[in-house]
Amino acid sequence: MKNKTTCPYCGVGCGVVADVQNNHVASVAGDTSHPANSGKLCVKGSSLDKVLGATGRLTQPKVNGVTTDWDSALNEVAEQLLRTMMTHGPDAIAFYLSGQLLTEDYYVANKLMKGFIGSANVDTNSRLCMSSAVVGYKRAFGADAVPCNYEDLERADLLVLVGSNAAWNHPILFQRMRHAKAQRPEMRIVVIDPRRTATCDIADLHLAIQPGTDVLLFTGLLAYLAKHDALDETFIKQHTEQFDAALNIANDTAAHLPSVAQTCGVELAALEQFYQLFLTHHKVVSFYSQGVNQSSQGSNNANAIINCHLATGRLGYAGAGPFSITGQPNAMGGREVGGLANQLAAHMEFNEQDVDRVGRFWGAYNMATQEGLKAVDMFDAVASGKIKAIWIMGTNPAVSLPKSDAICAALKQCPLVIVSDCIAHTDTQDYADICLPATGWSEKDGTVTNAERRISRQRALLPPLGEAKPDWWIISSVAKRMGFSHAFDYKNPRQIFTEHAALSGFENHGQRCFNISQLAQLSDHEYEHLTPIQWPVTSTSPTGTARLFTDHRYFTPSHKARFIPTSQHAAVQQPTSELPYIVNTGRIRDQWHTMAITGRAEGLFQHRSEPFIEIATQDAIKEQIKTGDLIELRHPQGVYIARAQVSDDQRVGELFAPIHWNRQFASQGNISNLIEPVVDPYSGQPESKHGRAALKPFTAQWQGLLMVRSGCKYQPTTGYWARVPKAAANQYYLADQQPLDATIAALSAQLSPATSVIESSDNDIYRAAAVKNGQLEWLLAVLPYDQIPPTDWLAEQFAKPQLTHEEEQWLLSLSGGSQDDSGAMICSCFQVGANAIKNSIEAGCKDLDSLAAQLKCGSNCGSCIPELNQLIAAG
Repeated sequence: MKNKTTCPYCGVGCGVVADVQNNHVASVAGDTSHPANSGKLCVKGSSLDKVLGATGRLTQPKVNGVTTDWDSALNEVAEQLLRTMMTHGPDAIAFYLSGQLLTEDYYVANKLMKGFIGSANVDTNSRLCMSSAVVGYKRAFGADAVPCNYEDLERADLLVLVGSNAAWNHPILFQRMRHAKAQRPEMRIVVIDPRRTATCDIADLHLAIQPGTDVLLFTGLLAYLAKHDALDETFIKQHTEQFDAALNIANDTAAHLPSVAQTCGVELAALEQFYQLFLTHHKVVSFYSQGVNQSSQGSNNANAIINCHLATGRLGYAGAGPFSITGQPNAMGGREVGGLANQLAAHMEFNEQDVDRVGRFWGAYNMATQEGLKAVDMFDAVASGKIKAIWIMGTNPAVSLPKSDAICAALKQCPLVIVSDCIAHTDTQDYADICLPATGWSEKDGTVTNAERRISRQRALLPPLGEAKPDWWIISSVAKRMGFSHAFDYKNPRQIFTEHAALSGFENHGQRCFNISQLAQLSDHEYEHLTPIQWPVTSTSPTGTARLFTDHRYFTPSHKARFIPTSQHAAVQQPTSELPYIVNTGRIRDQWHTMAITGRAEGLFQHRSEPFIEIATQDAIKEQIKTGDLIELRHPQGVYIARAQVSDDQRVGELFAPIHWNRQFASQGNISNLIEPVVDPYSGQPESKHGRAALKPFTAQWQGLLMVRSGCKYQPTTGYWARVPKAAANQYYLADQQPLDATIAALSAQLSPATSVIESSDNDIYRAAAVKNGQLEWLLAVLPYDQIPPTDWLAEQFAKPQLTHEEEQWLLSLSGGSQDDSGAMICSCFQVGANAIKNSIEAGCKDLDSLAAQLKCGSNCGSCIPELNQLIAAG
């Protein structure tokens, strides 16, 4: 049976069609009818059926590490929350939520905390992604309202991508951009990013600006537009306010182009080229992401961009506007229901009128009356003891928040830590007193809202695994036990959604942008068959609203858009002689957040299998480092160890490291631990794009490869290790500054005795394999990193129920006699390695179409196309 649902990864919100057979998802494909993706899926979305197994799932409640029944677990949660509330007050309780919760889950959590417990200490991991963009929109438009839609990316004549590696992080949108440029070659694309990323593959101009100079760049643009008579004076006069203040600061601080170019670290000619492109194109979309938001001046970054659109009137029509792209599947939905600590549900605020309005609608007698603690401050309050109980839902703050070792220490000493999750073991669960099994993606039923304000249904494909329950059910059950039954007597998610929709229209006489009141009367059947729709959805726009502000009416008191005066301030985490390198953190193509889900799919490790550090060629020469070497980054907060990737695409003095690796996949691979808890003063979003660290080579006595049969309990003890899951084994890259004997002893001590152990030692190369009852248990090969062969053949041997004598004899060869090497994995969708691509290029495939025809690479999600183009150019 074909079921339609929505992808649970990035904010694009792609539609998915799942083929469900006998309570099993046999395959997934893109939904050709969904307007976000029109049938395309990236490699993560295409691998959704690979992450659904029962292994590693949390399926039963646990209290203090002991499995229990739901009634006992829910009673324990309710009793402890009530006790904390009565003893220490409501602000001693906090909820930390996730952009991967469904809107219905989010709504119930916020209702319980802000309406009935009486605290606004509810925040979300979306705080780390897009809260600065929220501030920018609210200050400019009076509402957290993204004015654009995805079609605008295709209809723009100038597309400016700022701090966005869309090729890797929003690949389906990137392919829409690529296709639009192919159809209209006159379309111009500018990429503004300190790194040269895969997104630059379609760029006419790349401005590799100095990190943290976005405000200056766009304030300079505002001054330039004014100087060259490119302002829309009529629009400014009739539809905006505070323009003179913004322009005065721009003229005072950023009117001298040579100074702007020097501070931004770009050539003057390139700066003028960008400014001229903006000046001469009427249809301009500025598409910005974490590079803008994750800054100590992220809110001002956003408003500096918006100011330029307001000054030229470039918004409210097709192909124009400032477009913040969210990182999570339901970051937007969380914003709608009050998922951030500084807002109430339905985009209402902590003012007397809105607090009263929401309280009356909910029948809540204990409404929170002031803003709660944002994420970083929330965990500081856990550390200080102010917060005594925290409930964490669907996220992994022990990995994702800055200074993560301190987060772990705070959770360890917190009297009550509750974790709701679908995964049995995350870094955060190591500190949980109560673990509650939540449904996973294929079992969830509700709605999500993507980055263009489009509400889509996420439908349950399978029954809940084990005793897993929906988050809304878990929260409502606790609320009932706390004495709030009258307000949480939900039987299904439709009842929650329609209540949410009704609240959006309650006493909303056009002063609040978010309004889906036309959906408040949906029946169960209508909710089940709800098709994707963009808000607002009202009686005057019953089929949704594709584009906002077409009438130039905004949601400020004057109904005019506001310019926000902005001026450049330096990043807080500046390099020093002790910490000389700037550290930029971010996402990679095939992984998602802290790998709790994508880490279950072995194919998603093929593109990048270990944590890495991208370093400029000049810095690598200075530090005597080459690609593949291990590097150690140091900061007073901690250590990060990863493989070097030497690149001409990286600015000198700057490093890039991925955010995904946690303590279950690497020994020292959590880069967030090196980021200081510095935040934007308005949004509370951390400065994750501008850390600092010292660097030195990690000099190992030996390196090698270890593979251990799945199910064997083994914990590496080496100074460096990175785990790569395989179908029947766990693969480890190992390196240590201690002698090899210690590792061999630890391996023998942890794993059960084998029937036979085969060994081979030749100078610095050592190999051993252990066989038990005819099955391969583990294999260790000590050899230089660049001599480690592909491990496909070895992985096959672990999957065999019985090895032949000949197969045992070949184990120490590591390859079974085969010398086939596919090279680095380029196309994860169709498993095409670099060597096969190079061979095809040498045989005459000189363009993308011929490669796709022969190997299929680049023909699905297209995120490998930039790397294919590099190979074509080199070949």
